Amino acid sequence: MKPSLLELRHLRTLLTLAETGSVSAAADRLFLTQSALSHQLRQLEAHYGLSLFERKSQPVRFSPAGERLLTLGREVLRAVEDADRALARLREGEAGSLRIAVECHTCFDWLMPAMDTFRSHWPAVELDIVSGFHADPVGLLLTGRADVAIVSEAEAQPEVCHQPLFAYRMAGIAARDHPLAERKVWQAEDFADETLITYPVPDAMLDLVRKVLRPAGVSPARRTSELTVAIIQLVASRRGISALPLWAVKPYLERGYVVARPIGQPPLTSELYAACRTQDAPLAYMQDFLDTVRGTAFATLPELAPLSVLPDGAGPSPLLPAEK
Repeated sequence: MKPSLLELRHLRTLLTLAETGSVSAAADRLFLTQSALSHQLRQLEAHYGLSLFERKSQPVRFSPAGERLLTLGREVLRAVEDADRALARLREGEAGSLRIAVECHTCFDWLMPAMDTFRSHWPAVELDIVSGFHADPVGLLLTGRADVAIVSEAEAQPEVCHQPLFAYRMAGIAARDHPLAERKVWQAEDFADETLITYPVPDAMLDLVRKVLRPAGVSPARRTSELTVAIIQLVASRRGISALPLWAVKPYLERGYVVARPIGQPPLTSELYAACRTQDAPLAYMQDFLDTVRGTAFATLPELAPLSVLPDGAGPSPLLPAEK
């Protein structure tokens, strides 16, 4: 039997392909060109003399040979990650603290599952959420009241390191019988004569206002609510329209309470970053927490995209994906 050319990167490629369902999406997730990823796959197929998946299926359907390598990948990568954590504990110790502050009302949809997974990785690290919504979570880092801050912008600050998490689609939300439900794409002017329902946060924290409405000179009537479910109820009752992360409204779309439409062309997207003190960024449990957040979010939330580049002045980050 000839020596195997199988490497960890091949297994990660196959698992990402299975998770995303397409070669292009997998390439984006792995920060590879589509041709580089395709080359990896063809190399494996040539080595084994077997097809690993059906190229014309959507999502990708794996062959028996591909399924065997997926099973191997899950087992091997899990074992490697466990070994990495064990060695990190030997080097740095098992205990620590992660107090998390958020400026995002909908972050808990993906944060809680990530925290649950992380606890099994680092049971001696104390996890806590800094209570309440915070308009300046980075300030909590600098005053020692938080260890991680989830923020929507990576603004350069001394002693603060920003790590990219992911980008996500924002969706315009309307009642099923609202006139805007008939439009395939909403533009800034569609909001002009409507009541916009938002969370009670400054306009600088609302990407719809900052990226779409203000540049177009549109200033609709406003109403606020603290709770996502209350915003959905108000929208369904035709008290106004809103713009929310697609992942936050997906359950209500599936029940038919409201409809969602893209905003602008290209569609409006928002970003999330994790900020921490620069001195804490290299900690193994910090890195593992951020990896767990990304992995959990990509596995469970719709239409996420990777963030590979930080805004000018906010980096470089020690946790940015390695260049391929």
